[in-house]
Amino acid sequence: MVASQFMPLDGANAVSQAMRQINPDVVAAYPITPQTAVVQNFSQYVADGIVDTEFVPVESEHAAMSACVGASAAGARVMTATSANGLALMWEVLYIASGMRLPIVMTVVNRALSSPLNIHCDHSDSMGARDSGWLQFYAESGQEAYDNTIKALRIAESKSLSLPVMSCQDGFITGHGVERVGLLPDEAVQEFVGSYEPELTLLDTDNPITMGAWDFTDHYFEHKRQQTEAMNASMELIESVCQEYEMLSERPQPILDCYGMDDAEYAIIVLSSTAGTTRSLVRQMRAEGKKVGVLKPRLFRPFPAAQIVDCIKNCKAVAVLDRAISFGAPQGMGPLFTDITSALYVAGECDLPVVNYIFGLGGRDTTPPMIAGVFEDLEKIGATGDRGDLVRYLGLRG
Repeated sequence: MVASQFMPLDGANAVSQAMRQINPDVVAAYPITPQTAVVQNFSQYVADGIVDTEFVPVESEHAAMSACVGASAAGARVMTATSANGLALMWEVLYIASGMRLPIVMTVVNRALSSPLNIHCDHSDSMGARDSGWLQFYAESGQEAYDNTIKALRIAESKSLSLPVMSCQDGFITGHGVERVGLLPDEAVQEFVGSYEPELTLLDTDNPITMGAWDFTDHYFEHKRQQTEAMNASMELIESVCQEYEMLSERPQPILDCYGMDDAEYAIIVLSSTAGTTRSLVRQMRAEGKKVGVLKPRLFRPFPAAQIVDCIKNCKAVAVLDRAISFGAPQGMGPLFTDITSALYVAGECDLPVVNYIFGLGGRDTTPPMIAGVFEDLEKIGATGDRGDLVRYLGLRG
């Protein structure tokens, strides 16, 4: 347990501070709104000699992730950041990084994908990459973005896992919103993350290896099975690192952030900053005697299916809010909803009525009255037993 120093920071600068404290060997990056401030701030630390990092300015996000892959394969501790179209441009290399089991940590400041052009928040970028083999954390606040960045490095570099991690936060909402953020002492962060000592590297000439080689039909399938088993088995590691960081920081680090869920009859499940809006309303409704709750997963990959089912199985009705559309899915349902309903089905909890709300695309504000309307819908479902429309749109003009 150590005392934090509290500072007014936006979410992007909070991540830059975490990166400064970690002092990675290599950061390769390309600017894109609203992520730019992350690497812009960090590049100043490099220029001022505050960190020892080799900062590699590249010509594109594809090149950024390619440089990260090369540096990580050579044995370096590697970090980067991106958003939206930048994440899409490095799509090919995301799979290379995870397939080569390289523990790169990347901040994603969530932003809508073009077209039409929009620079504001939704989750279409990182949700589109949910099957790329990267772990994914989502932050509600600048504080969580800071904490998740530090934890992500320990998790990624664990020898039992060795997979890349995305640490996501909402573009402009937390990325540019100034909040009170507690920073741990530099030496405490450095002790927590420790030194990085990879077992295999391209530069170990005494033990030569090949990475990214041709993998024909006789081995590729088995390698993908190894990769997915590593992620499936990582929950215990993630929980252990979160508990250790909680003891260090005195800040709760749950994989599922639950409020009012012990006896909730109606619940909303939502990622990132909108959880704060929802929690504020839930607190007010609880004071009025209504049994409502909010569940915020901080971890999306691997998906904490059993924990979520256990949390919501006694509710009368549940709403899942998705800040992304899975185009072509039944009725355009969102990815979080799809995973939650699949988890309920597998657990044999098929009688719980769950509805999906698509919200906030392109940065559209989601206000407390909108959230209140969701709870009103849930109460009607609970009273009538009629789920009605499976997929609904929150805040969409008629």
